[in-house]
Amino acid sequence: MNWKQAIDDFQIYLRLERAMADNSINSYVYDIQKFENYIKDHKSDLKPINVDNEILKSFVYDISKIVNVKTQARIISGLRSFFDYLILENYRDDNPVKKLALPKTGRNLPLTLSTDEIDQMIEAILIKTRQNQRNAAIIETLYSCGIRVSELVNLKFSDIYHEEEIIKINGKGSKTRFVPIPRTALEAIDNYKKRDRNYKNPDDKSADFVFLNQNGRPLTRAMIFTIVRQAASLIGLNKKISPHTFRHSFATHLLENGADLKTIQQMLGHESITTTEVYTHIDQSHLRRVVDQYHPRKKFKNLKG
Repeated sequence: MNWKQAIDDFQIYLRLERAMADNSINSYVYDIQKFENYIKDHKSDLKPINVDNEILKSFVYDISKIVNVKTQARIISGLRSFFDYLILENYRDDNPVKKLALPKTGRNLPLTLSTDEIDQMIEAILIKTRQNQRNAAIIETLYSCGIRVSELVNLKFSDIYHEEEIIKINGKGSKTRFVPIPRTALEAIDNYKKRDRNYKNPDDKSADFVFLNQNGRPLTRAMIFTIVRQAASLIGLNKKISPHTFRHSFATHLLENGADLKTIQQMLGHESITTTEVYTHIDQSHLRRVVDQYHPRKKFKNLKG
């Protein structure tokens, strides 16, 4: 088995057996090809079935000089999955990556926004931007529903159930979930539709998409990033935010107000609850403030101190 055949077959496995999204598959393939190129550059004719721990350690040592710890961990994790696949298909009986320790990446807690900051952004958009109704509806929907940017750009009118106040989301790995959409977000979308979107004259392929550009076509992910950063700039927000920041804020605010972790997991579309558990760490500061404010022992100590 040569590298091309192994990688092509691995791609098919990720798509059909594990139902992974194209972006994730492309990341896996990119990292495996990086390792393949490393082997070729060192004039080695090693095939995937002959790779050993020594060449892997040499590869990891070299990439550690040019990429950060998180990227190293991602590459090693992708290679581990690749060799697990080769074992599954009986090409190998061992995984040479298992002997490699993942570098410690630490825990980077997601950046979040306050409700006041989000409200200020929406207000500034409505006053100061040309595409104000559309951009306000985008921010409102990102925050109110906690959806990913890829899910936002693919949102369709046929996915919105007004009476039930629910939207259907086609998420990662073609997995469908239903997420509540507050009346404020529905009204923002309706205002955009009435005052702006209906004048875009989209073609048949674009007609059902909610958010369109000036040419009547669906917005790109890159355009959503631009809109979000523009909104932050309008209020002089000194935080480096992205569309994902609203998703983090959605989850954090739910947890702070008493929502259980399992429910948040379902709304975010996380496959594993361990992914959702990061928000319990964000919530620690909120819990501390609650204790400081309301616990009788703490109040007593403050009075005495």
